[in-house]
Amino acid sequence: MKKLGDKMEHGLYPHSTNIDYNKNPFIVIWEVTRACELKCVHCRADAQFLPDPRELSHEEGMKLIDEIHEMNNPMLVFTGGDCMLRKDLFELAEYAVSKGMRVSMTPSATPHVTKDKMIKAKEVGLSRWAFSLDAPRAEIHDAFRGTPGSFDLTIEKIKDLVELEMPLQINTVISRYNYEYLDEMAQLVADLKVKMWYIFLLVPTGRGQLDACITPAEHEKVFRWLYQLSKTAPFDIKTTAAQHYRRVVLQEKMREHVIERGEIHYQDSITSDNASKRDGIKRAPKGVNDGNGFCFISHTGDVMPSGMLPIVAGNVRETPLAEIYRDSEVFRNLRQPHLYKGKCGVCEFNGICGGSRSRAYAVTGDYMESEPFCVYIPEVLRKQTV
Repeated sequence: MKKLGDKMEHGLYPHSTNIDYNKNPFIVIWEVTRACELKCVHCRADAQFLPDPRELSHEEGMKLIDEIHEMNNPMLVFTGGDCMLRKDLFELAEYAVSKGMRVSMTPSATPHVTKDKMIKAKEVGLSRWAFSLDAPRAEIHDAFRGTPGSFDLTIEKIKDLVELEMPLQINTVISRYNYEYLDEMAQLVADLKVKMWYIFLLVPTGRGQLDACITPAEHEKVFRWLYQLSKTAPFDIKTTAAQHYRRVVLQEKMREHVIERGEIHYQDSITSDNASKRDGIKRAPKGVNDGNGFCFISHTGDVMPSGMLPIVAGNVRETPLAEIYRDSEVFRNLRQPHLYKGKCGVCEFNGICGGSRSRAYAVTGDYMESEPFCVYIPEVLRKQTV
């Protein structure tokens, strides 16, 4: 019987199997600007209309790219705000691509995203473009994004990218606003012919509110639905702030006898490798979590475990990125799942899940606490109640 790691033996994850998350991240997100013209109700950045005069300069940005590249060349994502409002965006992207980096961007679907800029992104060598689409209907999406006409414009831009054969990813934040429309949403994603559906489970930070989150039981229902969908969907599925989806996938595979019960300790990625086959994007060889294979840099150079875990560990204007990632207390703590508190600390799925550290912090104020939206009871705790 094949194990989860067999994919890597066939070269689908070139050189990624050697990543030591204690030393280097698998992915770095850089918030190149906080400027954005949308008014999304869940915005973790609490974005503003105009660029912050304190954001990293062009020279500082180039130096940052050098520092990121030196950390075993992780994936680099330009985000915002709306990254398209950064005037030197394509210069930065071109410089990073020239160094052999895999660069993606997540602009807002606004009139700033023109066909010419899409062509420019393709010429520069962008690995992937991502747009946010949070509902299959205009009235729901537009209300979520706080901007009338956003849905129609997003669909228009997506079709333009597909026509240009640009690898495209759709990002969707699952919340109380769209929970009832997921089947319809999945069909729309398929119809749009995108490469990946990137699912975010709402974290109550920034403008995001706790009462907009779906319940723990609904999280579980979504994860089991996603797993079944992943078997037939013409796109790949990836999740963020949903680390317990990994646990659900492993449980489902064990029920289906795809893997043995004794293999649940295995650290490799449990998501499918379809995206790697389709567009060559390197996939993580093991589970990524806030501060553990993942690093976020704000528009002013503050370094955090993720954009949704707003604890500043240092600033790249003062300290090299590698030093912050490797040596800061918060990052070091996050890379020790056995030290997590409550049921996350004793869970047998601890190594491949660990729960969302962002959500634990947002709800409890302690990033080492248990994932508050997980219904699973670890075996060791079940045995204590027998």
